[in-house]
Amino acid sequence: MNVDIPEGKNPIEYVWGDMVPGIGLAAANFSLSVYAHTTLGLREFEAARLRIAQINGCLFCLDWRTERDEQKVEEEFADAVAEWRTTDAFDERTRLAAEYAERYALDHHGLDDEFWDRMTGHYSQTEIVELTMSLGSWLAFGRLNRVLGLDAMCVLPGH
Repeated sequence: MNVDIPEGKNPIEYVWGDMVPGIGLAAANFSLSVYAHTTLGLREFEAARLRIAQINGCLFCLDWRTERDEQKVEEEFADAVAEWRTTDAFDERTRLAAEYAERYALDHHGLDDEFWDRMTGHYSQTEIVELTMSLGSWLAFGRLNRVLGLDAMCVLPGH
């Protein structure tokens, strides 16, 4: 489905703000909070975010790279995320972040004791909660943008 965007309006701002201001503003603030308040390392953050983007198929999210302190992940990082099981580009925290993202999105009922033992061996409970909230944001809002066709209308700055 595509949403009809009035001429001259930014698609995201229109749908998230003008169409449903009571919901959209809260959603936007939550979405932005994930980036503004994260304590996770850039590589694990981006591994989880990109894995959700790959699953959602959100064009905008796939093209986006989080920047922190003028640093971004390397260009090949997204390919490594898609191959998280076998890549040698990841440490265990980054690999677990990608795995958790995939399982959260596709098989959350299958998150068993073995998985949680590995997660708690590398992440604190606070980090797990933060990562889980981030995954929820990316899954919901990236999928919303994809389903409504907003991801194809949005252009990254500089493109």
